[in-house]
Amino acid sequence: MTSTAQADLLIELFTEELPPKALKALGASFSGTIVSELQSRALVATDVQAEGFASPRRLAVRVPAVAARGQDRKVEVKGPSTKVGLGADGQPTMALIKWAEKQGARVEQLTQGNDGKQDCFYFQSTLPGVVLAEQIDAIVHSALSKLPVPKVMQYQLADGHTNVSFVRPAHRLIVLHGNQVLPAQALGLTSDRITEGHRFHSSGTISIADPAAYAQTLQSQGKVIASYAARRAAIAASLLDTAQREGARLSAKPEVSDREALEGELAGYVDEVTALVEWPRVYVAGFEARFLQVPQECLILTMRTNQKYFPLFDAKGKLLPRFLVVSNMDLADPKNIIEGNQRVVRPRLSDAEFFFTQDQKASLASRVPQLGQVVYHAKLGTQLQRTERVKALAQAIASLLGADPAPAGRAAELAKADLLSGMVGEFPELQGIMGEYYARHDGEAPEVAQAIAQHYQPRFAGDALPAYPYGTAVAMADKLETLAGIWGIGQQPTGDKDPFALRRHALGVVRMLIETAAPGQRAGLPLSLTALLEQAFAGLAALATVKADVAGLRAFVLDRARGLLRDKGYAPAHIEACLATEQGEDAQSFRLDTLIQRLDAVQAFALLPEAQALAAANKRIGNILKKNDGAASGTVDADRLIEPAEKTLHQAIVAAAPRAQALLDQGQLAESLKSLAQLREPVDAFFDSVMVMADDSAVRNNRLALLSSLHRLMNRVADLSLLSG
Repeated sequence: MTSTAQADLLIELFTEELPPKALKALGASFSGTIVSELQSRALVATDVQAEGFASPRRLAVRVPAVAARGQDRKVEVKGPSTKVGLGADGQPTMALIKWAEKQGARVEQLTQGNDGKQDCFYFQSTLPGVVLAEQIDAIVHSALSKLPVPKVMQYQLADGHTNVSFVRPAHRLIVLHGNQVLPAQALGLTSDRITEGHRFHSSGTISIADPAAYAQTLQSQGKVIASYAARRAAIAASLLDTAQREGARLSAKPEVSDREALEGELAGYVDEVTALVEWPRVYVAGFEARFLQVPQECLILTMRTNQKYFPLFDAKGKLLPRFLVVSNMDLADPKNIIEGNQRVVRPRLSDAEFFFTQDQKASLASRVPQLGQVVYHAKLGTQLQRTERVKALAQAIASLLGADPAPAGRAAELAKADLLSGMVGEFPELQGIMGEYYARHDGEAPEVAQAIAQHYQPRFAGDALPAYPYGTAVAMADKLETLAGIWGIGQQPTGDKDPFALRRHALGVVRMLIETAAPGQRAGLPLSLTALLEQAFAGLAALATVKADVAGLRAFVLDRARGLLRDKGYAPAHIEACLATEQGEDAQSFRLDTLIQRLDAVQAFALLPEAQALAAANKRIGNILKKNDGAASGTVDADRLIEPAEKTLHQAIVAAAPRAQALLDQGQLAESLKSLAQLREPVDAFFDSVMVMADDSAVRNNRLALLSSLHRLMNRVADLSLLSG
């Protein structure tokens, strides 16, 4: 290989089992850093497509077309200006001579040029390209030092006295450039071409001939699928095939296909088993049918979370007494593997059965007083005190929705009681879910049990909304109380830190206000955001530690609304135009439920040829009215209208207003806005020929009143001035 030749580069670090939850990130970091280090040294193209590998016992990367020596680089260094570098006699000054010496040059080797401001001296030189063999240690060390290691351990090398710190003990290092080993050292290891395969299935140590043969050699000789992505795809395909052969499903949600589930609700579990196995094989195991008497959510959680199993379901989403095991062993007779996993899962299911049986011996209502012994927050009191606040708020919201407040209050009273159950103590993810089961067991009304289960919803972006009206009332109250309480004690989110998930709670409130649909009604709740926040802060008024900040919290919630609406595809300018009606005197009555309808109307209006002209006029009118605050508060006196253009505009407003209002009252917001298009010509004519700020104060104020009436008419749906480009 010549000194400038290009060849594939392979770097592999072989270790003990790496942390499974971190493996994917470790692999991406390792390959990404090595590529960037090569690029920074001009040893590889900027658009190179590297292939990363990450398995339980190795991190590796293959980078194509890596140069043995980089290209020479021309470097230009700017020096003193000619005013500083040359004396009055035109000879080099000492400052210039010293600068040239610092560059390793003579003055006559310098050039002159202009930097855009002044003439300066420059020194141009050629730096030889770096040599890969001389840089490889630094490249590997950089990749290792930048790994997102969750926890470092210390271990001793075979020499008995050298200590090394790394995420797991490292045993081998491969550095191949083409078919040649590049000498390198890292973590006490010296580079070679030797690696190891599967702990049990491998034929022994494996020699890698060249980087291109790496993946295939490991697979054929070592029984290792080194690529994380390829291994994950193989696992997903095998899970799908095995479930289909069993006549079962991987998801409990009939509306979701198994393929969608593997990339959605099950993606995290697939990622984790991918990080645990090198040679995946899927086997079917089972458990006693008697465990199906336990709520299936408990069994599913313990199998998925604790054991990394994949439960199977029937077509309706009911749990079957079978599950899939992703094993690292490929055996002709997997009987021992299957029986071993069945023995392992049985105690877990027995624990779930025990907790469920024991929990039912005490009703949810009997647990409520015990919430007084659980501190919610040092500045906000106990969970019982919080429960009382949420209960009052839920009842108020239910009343606003026209529903009986009693079921909402009862659900709120019991909603946190399952926190004291053994099952939720063991599996915190089952909060609310177990509350519903225990409420039904206690004989609570179905709507109460349902609201208990749903009061955490939506738990995440895209999650289902709680059912109207009781689930909505309790979920809304729970989130509003959290927002007001945590915000009120000064624990607002900062940067990317949001320990109390206030952004998620605010987004949940926004989604419920915008997307919840009462039976037979369009989506949206007819509730004032400001009034809800005021009510939430009122419930905390007895606490001296809480400072009510309705305006600040409302702005925070509306920021979440902006993000949601942008995600729905609405233009930022249109969103701001619709949210602008939240300001000032309209803030108390401002409702989010009409936002989508308003946005659709503004979107349609913006397509009209008259839109930009009317928006610009609206902006101009707004500026005039701001400068003359109070002067335009009166009504228009038609007898004081002098100019033909102002008379025409007044007549156009009088003619347009009833139709626009009628369409608005009918909910036809888009048509109401479109009806204003007829005002363009009279508005343009008015500004072309009428002096608003007349010397006569009566005439001036009358014209301001005319503009004020036009401004109100145009901005009933949104602030159209914000559409002006």
